[in-house]
Amino acid sequence: MNLITMLVIGALIATVVVLGLGLRSMARGGDYDREHAEKFMWERVALQGLVIVLLLVAAVMLNT
Repeated sequence: MNLITMLVIGALIATVVVLGLGLRSMARGGDYDREHAEKFMWERVALQGLVIVLLLVAAVMLNT
């Protein structure tokens, strides 16, 4: 398993963790959700972008 594969897997796991935290925040509701929901959403979006970039890098490396 090379470095890029480990980075993709790590980023995917981090995305799932942040998604779970966001869902838990929505389930709690109230002040906690108002304070944290947007933060979790932006972290998830950033991680999803990172995963896409890493997958593109892996695809380019595979074809060279």
